[in-house]
Amino acid sequence: MAGRFFLAAAAFAAAVTSLPAPESVEATTFEYNGTSEDNTPASSALAVPASVPVQSYGGARASSYRHGSAWLPFGASMNPRLSQEATNGRSPLGTFHAPKYPHWISGDGTPLPQGRPWGPRTCGNTDPYKDPPHTGMTRYYDFHVTKQIVSPDGVNRSAIVINGAFPGPTIEANWGDWIEVVVHNDMQEGTSLHWHGLLQKETPWFDGVPSVQQCPIAPGSTLTYRFRADLYGSSWYHSHFSAQAAGGLFGSMIIHGPTDNAQYDEDLGPVLISDWYHSDYFDLVEQTMAPASAGLPPPFSNNNLINGKMNYPCQANDTTCTPNAGVAKFAFETGKKYRLRLINAGAEALQKFSIDNHKMTVIAHDFVPVNPYDADVITLGVGQRTDIVVTATGKSTDAVWMRSTISLKCSLSDGISPEAVAAIYYQNANTSAIPNTTTSVTQAELDFCGNDPLTKATSYFSITPDPNPDVTQNLDITFQSNGTHNLWYMNNSTFRGDYNDPVLLETNLGKTDYEPEWNVLNFGTNKSVRIVIYNHFAFGGHPMHLHGHNMFVLQEGYGKWDGSVVNAHNPQRRDVHFMQPAQSPTVPSYFVLQMDMDNPGVWPLHCHIAWHVSAGLYVNILENPKKIQQMQIPSTMAQTCRDWATWTGGNVVEQIDSGL
Repeated sequence: MAGRFFLAAAAFAAAVTSLPAPESVEATTFEYNGTSEDNTPASSALAVPASVPVQSYGGARASSYRHGSAWLPFGASMNPRLSQEATNGRSPLGTFHAPKYPHWISGDGTPLPQGRPWGPRTCGNTDPYKDPPHTGMTRYYDFHVTKQIVSPDGVNRSAIVINGAFPGPTIEANWGDWIEVVVHNDMQEGTSLHWHGLLQKETPWFDGVPSVQQCPIAPGSTLTYRFRADLYGSSWYHSHFSAQAAGGLFGSMIIHGPTDNAQYDEDLGPVLISDWYHSDYFDLVEQTMAPASAGLPPPFSNNNLINGKMNYPCQANDTTCTPNAGVAKFAFETGKKYRLRLINAGAEALQKFSIDNHKMTVIAHDFVPVNPYDADVITLGVGQRTDIVVTATGKSTDAVWMRSTISLKCSLSDGISPEAVAAIYYQNANTSAIPNTTTSVTQAELDFCGNDPLTKATSYFSITPDPNPDVTQNLDITFQSNGTHNLWYMNNSTFRGDYNDPVLLETNLGKTDYEPEWNVLNFGTNKSVRIVIYNHFAFGGHPMHLHGHNMFVLQEGYGKWDGSVVNAHNPQRRDVHFMQPAQSPTVPSYFVLQMDMDNPGVWPLHCHIAWHVSAGLYVNILENPKKIQQMQIPSTMAQTCRDWATWTGGNVVEQIDSGL
């Protein structure tokens, strides 16, 4: 492939770890450079990431700001010094003018059988994968992707925005609607948008991953995505072109659906949580992909944002930084119950979310309603979502802090401003007053690098996975050298995509053998697949995301999986699971996922940390290639590739990473 930055390992051999498959079922194939029969690497092969000392909280001028709150200069109020236009462009998020959301979109001709767009379907009586509604409605959006200067924390930087807004506009639909988004690329580089968590059944070409389902959208070109809102709840969309999402190219999605597992009075919409960097995303990718001999550490975040807003303790003589730029604000009324849609839209950080003096009731993880349970802190890996209901138990004059804290033990922050705060004001509170509440989250809770126990969150609609899947596949995650670079490997193969040859489109044309560095795990016509992932990296965890499916999360632990399953009749389902760090170079962590192979396509399975997927932590799940060959893929996908080929014919693409 032209412009290849690093060479994949030269010798690849076909191998799998699988249970015997029925003769009528195709065997799986996966090319990798195996180092032992079970693919467990020698500890001497593992690389150690370079590190830098974490700076003191607040940096050199910490004494000039209030500690433990919003980095407000002494004597300042909560009235921001910068306008919303300066910090976030055209986005209303983080202001009292941000919209509140109804239980569904109505009044526009939406059919309401039995009073709701989704008819008699409830969380408890409907299998969302087999019986989604068909409303006949389409929600239309027009997105212009460009770059502009924003100052979400008071520090000026160029970001990627949509329609002049950071974060991008919120997409809203009812369960069963179609969503159509026209994406205009007004930048001088390629791009794409991925609609995180939606299944894309019958539209796998619109999943939005360049080199996998599409070619990038060329500069000056347009692609219209059209897909079904086939699940309901809270999610986000983001670029899947290199690490553009870390540069600001993301926004939230709200898919209204049944709520019989939880009742609330008002839906306050998305609470987007994101670590933030003061450097351009491409510079951060260059740092990530530097030769091992350079001794550079991975990127460390500089701040943390809630709905694209936070203050920063500006250093002396920094003319690019404005103190008290403004934090996000929310309004509560005593006695009401509020739905908040928590979304980790960051690049790397594991987030710990809480609200001072308030209990939270969890009602959904990712796009899956759960049996409600109470929590004092919500853990969110990159890409994960948790919907909560909060009862406003405060007095009418109260003001309290909402917090999201980057776990310094589990994540890479420079230490200056790892905690984002937003202010919640009750109905009679002074909205210029600084909340003086404190957190009850313990250090032990902040330091735990994992999600809630699998026993705690059970899916509200019960589904029992196949106890005897056709195939069980082991995948080993390692961080090791290829001779010049430290890269991420899955079964000793590091991923690199070819923007000009998407795997799905090649499969549709009849291709059955793939470049080794595409990491294609071909499951043929198997009906049920179990994957056991082992993490041999002791310095951090991985939020593992599966496209095209809600995976069953069967078990997690350390060492070798013993075959046990948590809640075997109704295990947790979600599309991102945070995999814990290894205990040591010789004792890996593991988690076990299973999927029903009911959605033909090429589906990414990858770590959602931007710097990890950039350096190769990725495999393609190839599902039923025979059916893919029978698909009628829209001509717009081929046109997108022609546009990309035309643009790259006269322009050099700086694909210095995996491409994703």
